[in-house]
Amino acid sequence: MGHADLAFDSNQEPTAGDRPTARQRPRRGLLPVAVGLAIVALLGLLFYGLNSQRLGTGLVPNPHAVAPDFSLQTFDGKTIHLADLRGKTVVVNFWASWCVPCRDEQPVLNDLAKQYADRGVAFIGVNIQDTRPDALAFLQEFSVGYPVVVDPNGAVYINYGVVAVPETYVITPQGTIEKKFAQPVQGPDLAAVLEGRSR
Repeated sequence: MGHADLAFDSNQEPTAGDRPTARQRPRRGLLPVAVGLAIVALLGLLFYGLNSQRLGTGLVPNPHAVAPDFSLQTFDGKTIHLADLRGKTVVVNFWASWCVPCRDEQPVLNDLAKQYADRGVAFIGVNIQDTRPDALAFLQEFSVGYPVVVDPNGAVYINYGVVAVPETYVITPQGTIEKKFAQPVQGPDLAAVLEGRSR
């Protein structure tokens, strides 16, 4: 299989004149590999450039990066449009039911969502890479009281540069990302950010 490109009969001994020299020897296998590597490298640079300009993929987003807009549906079919929440501080939490740290932080998010509900702060959960029954069981178990939407094809979490769940973003009333938590949220840490943003 791997020698299909050899031209001579394997049962016949090639003569010296039949053997290709190093200069004549075909290199057809190297060109596609080189082209493929070059394309991958260019795509990688393009992806890095777009994300670093938009919000960054490190632990802290670029200052005043615009939060990518999204319009997603909740489990009961209601549409949540991020742009409709302009004027409020928005906490966007990416999670999945199979994520153990997500379970650990959910009571913290519940408490803070209730605490800041009347202070101009909106919480949104974004469920990713999950099954509907498992996600619904999670929401019921923890009595999640704020809207939770589903990112069915992963476009939103890719736009936000989410590497692993949980990740949480604090978005200013002007629509820019102020803070990214790339680990389970600790109550005092998130509260400290919200204190400066709540009205």
